[in-house]
Amino acid sequence: MAKVISTLFISADGVAEIDPDWHFPYFDENMGRAAAEDYDAADVLLIGRETYDSFAGAWPDREAAGGDDAPFAKQLGDMRKVVVSRQPLKFSWRNSELIQGDLLDAVTSLKADVGSRGILIPGSISVVQQLLAAGLVDELRLLVHPVAARKGRRLFDDGDAPYHLTMTAMEAFPTGVIRVIYSPAAAPAKVGYDEVTDRVPAGNQPFGEG
Repeated sequence: MAKVISTLFISADGVAEIDPDWHFPYFDENMGRAAAEDYDAADVLLIGRETYDSFAGAWPDREAAGGDDAPFAKQLGDMRKVVVSRQPLKFSWRNSELIQGDLLDAVTSLKADVGSRGILIPGSISVVQQLLAAGLVDELRLLVHPVAARKGRRLFDDGDAPYHLTMTAMEAFPTGVIRVIYSPAAAPAKVGYDEVTDRVPAGNQPFGEG
């Protein structure tokens, strides 16, 4: 079964809507390597309409220009691109298609494709949020920037229940960016203060008091 992998640039306070002012100053060869690893793990891109428009407006021209990023642009062009949109689209970028039917049903079918290496969701916050809520995301690959953005759309919106995660990998870059990979996890057993009193430093007051 193919993994669904979400890859996001994100601020320390959880904003996943990129602002170039706080993103590009931290982009270095380590982040480029991490992004390349994410794309190499998949052969299908699942993207929202805004992300598709952004990608399709840039990468085909970069491939044609033959610059330093042309090989990566070709890799993106060669990948199957499944676009989530409520409106019909005319595609100018090769290997692009509109998602068919319900999002959750379509992603379930994509995951079941034994011929697929993986399904990567770059950006596309609303798509990731819907799939997280449905339990269809297998990995969250976050590049956490050392900045509190303070404005912009956050990955984790308000909801009734927390998402429990387990960290499967972590790497710190010289820029202060942290690459962390999470997978969904079961909720831990409920524990109250009385169960952790032996771990509180001697002489400290109980949590919530003082």
